[in-house]
Amino acid sequence: MGIQWMHAAQVDREEKGRLQVHVTTAAGAKPIAGARVVIYYTGEPENEILEAATDESGQTEELELDAPPMEYSVNFSEQQPYSEYTIEVTAPGFEPVEVAGTEILPEVTAVQDIRMRPQEPGEAFQRYVIGPHTLFGDYPPKIAEAEIKPTGQSGEIVLSRVVVPEYVIVHDGVPTDSSATNYWVRYKDYIKNVASSEIYATWTDAAIRANVLAIMSFTLNRVYTEWYRNKGYEFTITSSTAFDHKWINGRNIFGNISRIVDELYGNYLSRPNVKQPILTQYCDGERVSCPNWMSQWGSQSLGEQGYSAVEILRYYYGDSIYINSAEEISGVPYSWPGEDLTVGSSGQKVMQLQEQLNAISRNYPAIPRIAEDGLFGPATKAAVATFQSVFGLPANGVVDYPTWYRISEIYVAVSRIGELYP
Repeated sequence: MGIQWMHAAQVDREEKGRLQVHVTTAAGAKPIAGARVVIYYTGEPENEILEAATDESGQTEELELDAPPMEYSVNFSEQQPYSEYTIEVTAPGFEPVEVAGTEILPEVTAVQDIRMRPQEPGEAFQRYVIGPHTLFGDYPPKIAEAEIKPTGQSGEIVLSRVVVPEYVIVHDGVPTDSSATNYWVRYKDYIKNVASSEIYATWTDAAIRANVLAIMSFTLNRVYTEWYRNKGYEFTITSSTAFDHKWINGRNIFGNISRIVDELYGNYLSRPNVKQPILTQYCDGERVSCPNWMSQWGSQSLGEQGYSAVEILRYYYGDSIYINSAEEISGVPYSWPGEDLTVGSSGQKVMQLQEQLNAISRNYPAIPRIAEDGLFGPATKAAVATFQSVFGLPANGVVDYPTWYRISEIYVAVSRIGELYP
C-alpha cells in the first residue's frame, strides 16, 4: 500500500528520509568493509534505486530515500506513514543477506544492521521479511494484567533487586507456541527494536522518551518477576502484542530512538514503596482504547502540547509514578564513573576507557589508538569523538553516560569475538 502511494504521489508531496546500513560479521562485532549494498522498492527487484559500499567501519554513508508526508506519522492517519525498501548485501566470503521491508520515515535516519555469516557450501542467502509497524498493521491488543505482581507467594519473585540484564531471551510468538524460535537479544537492542516497531521516530522527543521508559519498565518487570520462567517457560519475554511487545527479528531501528535508549539505559518506572518496576501497559489510543493505560497517539499529542516525558507518564499512570534507576547493569566490565570524562580528567576510569577504546580499534581501525596513561588529553578526546561518530552518538568527544555504556557494550562484543576467533 505504501509503495503504491509512493508511485501515485508526485514530487509535490514527496519527502525524504535517510538510511544508513551497518554490516558486521554474524557475531555483530567485526565490521565488513567493501560490502555491496543494493536498495530497491520492496516488491520491485528490477527497479534498483541506489547502490553503495561500506567503509572500514562497515557502514554506508547516509542515503536519501523517498518517504511519505510527515503528517501521516505525527498524527493518526489511515495512510501508510513509511515507505518500504528491500536491501541486498553481498561481500566476498559471506552468505548474501536480504532484508525486505526496511521502513523509511521522513526527516529521520533509519539504521539497518546486517549481520553476515561466513559462506558455507550449499547455503544460498539469509532473508528477513519485516512485517507492518504495530501502529499501522493489524495486531492483537494487549491482554490486561495487574501492573504490580504479587510478592507474597513463595518463588513468585526471584531477584532481590532490580538488575538490567545483558540479554533477554525473546520467544518469537505467543507463550504456548512451542514451535516459535527463542532469540538471545542484548537488552538495549531489544528496547531499540521494540520502540522502533511500536512508535514513530518522527514523534516529539518527549513522547518518544515516555514510550521508551514504559517499554523498559515493562520489560524489567518481566525480568524482575521472572514471569515466564515461573510458568515453566525458558524465555524472558515474547514478541506477541497480546502478551508483551512487538519485537521483529532483523528490522531496522531509528537513530534518534537509539540515542534516547542509550541515554535512558538503566531507568524504569516506580511507585512509592513498590520495589518492582511497574508493568506499564499501553495501547494505540485510536483503534483500541485503554482508559487506565497510556495512549500512544495520546502521548504524541501531549508531546506536541509541550508536556515533558514524566508529565506524559503521570497524565496516564497517575502522579505517583516516577523514574528510577536500576541498582545493577549486567555485562559491563566497569560501572559508570558518575560524572562525564573530558579533557583534564584523569585516573583509573580514564585508563579503563583508553584500554577499551584500543581494544575496539583493532576491529574498527577508524578509531585511533591512544596511550593508556590515565590522562584524558586531546588524543583521547579525538578517539572518543571518532567512536561516537561511528556508533551514532553526538560526536563531542565527551564520555557521558550513553557513551560510557556504548563503549562498554562494543568492548565486550569485540573481546568475546576475540576469544572465539583469536
